[in-house]
Amino acid sequence: MLYFMCMITLSQAQVDTNYVYTDLQEAIEHPNNVYKLKLKKKRLKEFPKEIFQFKNLKELDLSSNKLVEIPTDIQNLTKLESLNLSRNKIKLIPAEIGKLTKLIYLNINQNDLIDIPAEIGNLTKLEILDLWSNNIATFPDELKKLINLKVLDLRVILISDEEQERITNLLPNTKIFFSPSCHCGT
Repeated sequence: MLYFMCMITLSQAQVDTNYVYTDLQEAIEHPNNVYKLKLKKKRLKEFPKEIFQFKNLKELDLSSNKLVEIPTDIQNLTKLESLNLSRNKIKLIPAEIGKLTKLIYLNINQNDLIDIPAEIGNLTKLEILDLWSNNIATFPDELKKLINLKVLDLRVILISDEEQERITNLLPNTKIFFSPSCHCGT
């Protein structure tokens, strides 16, 4: 019995939580050992549903693909701390993103976003939010709930002086990067 318990402990200790899977098929063969998954530049047109079986996933990089939507099942990746969806064609962030309460880093730059859901305010551990180069028209008041946010990148988004000031007031302790005002309201 002691030998069996030692073998279990040894096998658990051999899981490398720093190993980055870059092949979805390899990751599927070891679903409980997938902590980091990087599927950058794989020409993905859809969010691979197989990802939702990786219950220990902490870092997910699906940048530089052709994704058009984030499925609502994203809420099932409850251990996710880092999510990179930059350089895709995503138009909407589902409200279910607000269930990823362990998220520290969220990068959705260079997409076609038009809106940010109010549920973004539930990501209270978020430290970096990169929305650079999108078509976002409105920013929810719930941004003020992001009490740990250190950096917010809103460059290359047409935002009036008034809206820039409102966002700055919502996040007084955050370094916010804006492009020069669009002077949209004048």
